Amino acid sequence: MTQDVNIHSHGRVGHISLDRPKALHALTLDMCHAMSAALSDWAGDEAIEAVVLDHAEGRGFCAGGDIGMLRDSALNDEGKSGRKFFHDEYQLNHQLFTYGKPVVAFMDGITMGGGVGIALPCKYRVATENTRFAMPETGIGLFPDVGGGWHLSRLQGRLGQFLALTGARLDGAECLWAGIATHYLPADKLAEAKARIIEHPDRIAGILSELAGTPPKPRIEGNLERINRHFASDSFEDILASLEADANGTDGEWAAKELATLRTKSPQTCKVALRQLANAKDFTDFADNMRQEYRIASRVITRPDFAEGVRAVIVDKTGDPAWNPATPEGVSAELIDSIFAPLPEDEEWVPL
Repeated sequence: MTQDVNIHSHGRVGHISLDRPKALHALTLDMCHAMSAALSDWAGDEAIEAVVLDHAEGRGFCAGGDIGMLRDSALNDEGKSGRKFFHDEYQLNHQLFTYGKPVVAFMDGITMGGGVGIALPCKYRVATENTRFAMPETGIGLFPDVGGGWHLSRLQGRLGQFLALTGARLDGAECLWAGIATHYLPADKLAEAKARIIEHPDRIAGILSELAGTPPKPRIEGNLERINRHFASDSFEDILASLEADANGTDGEWAAKELATLRTKSPQTCKVALRQLANAKDFTDFADNMRQEYRIASRVITRPDFAEGVRAVIVDKTGDPAWNPATPEGVSAELIDSIFAPLPEDEEWVPL
């Protein structure tokens, strides 16, 4: 058992509490394995009726996955240990998605990347005034994985494509409005919510509704029409051209800001994300989505953009990644095809 996640039960409720505060509870492989094992145990335990998923302390629910380890793998073992991490993390995402008992995720604080992957499959997803949700992977040459293709492609209009490409952050009110969260509670009500759920695991929906707060007006709602218009295409070049054409028009300030944001992202992974979401929208089985994302992850981790993006954004913090290919036009359809191609049969992703 890893010390980075606390696992116990209270009466009829299983409790998983992420406890790696210095890393904002970013997931390690050991943490994923510990969570999967607990969920497997509770699945067959008739005494456990529901599961609470939260974090022990600090300002993050979960900031993502173990990016340092992934970059180290890309540079030193040809991505082998990185692929193992993705494979087993995706098994945890799928396990949560198909879990037979209700799971309540308390997304109080930073919920990004790997944190999104463990929160969004849950039946109940509680946001607060502290929630900061994002899938910022295109900024480091990665892509919105951990089920992001499935979840983002099912948001209203082109909101998912906008979030995948720009890495925009949503607050708790915006998460509720978008359907990313099922409930919005003031952070000072969370302890009471958990205590009452432990007492009455058969009344989760009612308890969360009774304690729900009134969120502020979601800011992003005012931009949805612009998002739907400018991000309408599955072609990255079309999206850039649309924003460029309006940079001096009616949406000038907004269009120019989003255009500047997109210019900092990996062109390769922006194109990957658009195809990922377009494909995922048609999947009827979450396992098919995870199989696709594992194929992508297996290729992208050893492509130049990932190690370079992590260097520029996280390691050196210079913010000057040299993307390769450097332009959207340089990212060929053949390259994208190769990233999405099936793996050899004995290397494909499989559920637990």
